Amino acid sequence: MQKRIISAIFMILLVVPIIYAGKKVFSIAVGLLAVLSLKELIDLKNSHHKIPSGLILYSVLMLVILVFYEYQGHAFSYGISQRLLILMLIGYLLPTLIVNKENTYLTSDAMYLFGSVIFLGITFNSLILIRKSSLLVLIYLILIPIITDTFAYLIGSLIGKKKLAPKISPHKTIEGFIGGLLCATIIGGIYYYFTISSKNFYVPFFMSLILSLFGQIGDLIFSKIKRENDIKDFSNLIPGHGGVLDRIDSFIIVLLVYIIMIKFI
Repeated sequence: MQKRIISAIFMILLVVPIIYAGKKVFSIAVGLLAVLSLKELIDLKNSHHKIPSGLILYSVLMLVILVFYEYQGHAFSYGISQRLLILMLIGYLLPTLIVNKENTYLTSDAMYLFGSVIFLGITFNSLILIRKSSLLVLIYLILIPIITDTFAYLIGSLIGKKKLAPKISPHKTIEGFIGGLLCATIIGGIYYYFTISSKNFYVPFFMSLILSLFGQIGDLIFSKIKRENDIKDFSNLIPGHGGVLDRIDSFIIVLLVYIIMIKFI
């Protein structure tokens, strides 16, 4: 527990100035997080089937391109270039035709890498664009999973009896799930209404409800990935907390769902 607290304090002291600084400092930090996240997914794959180093380097290059793709904000309106995606896919599939005795690179590996790079590229590119657009919105998106997880844990510990998904995450309870959802809806809605937009009283609360809900779903999805691969954490990068993906799993889904929702707000 002491190691976990010390790590949390260190992360706060490191992350807060980077978020506040924005611009190139923030972008470089996000790029680094993206590469570390990709490493965790590749290490997960390598634990079952070794991926050639050349394809790993190719994946890092493609991820960096996606993370900084259309940096000035066009990605919100037009998405990722279809030509870029096609070229990426071809680059992953062609090496599978090279047959060798070890059979070290399969089409399943190609699709795993392609999916991982697209998923992380979109996520971290969106993170840069959100920070460039509004610091207050980024803080809001960070607060939603923090509030949800904190109150879900507290309420679940105090009155939790019914298990939410015992085979996926045995410590989560339905009472904690509902408690975290309600607290994030109220606190997140109030924050959004008074700091970001007060045009419509109900929208911030409805949006906070949806984001909190999907944040908890995202947490369960990543927990299921770990269960299926028989691992506790994606890595041991952060003492007491696991890896990058262990810390930002809920936030990733909250961020991506928000990107969809802003089209309708």
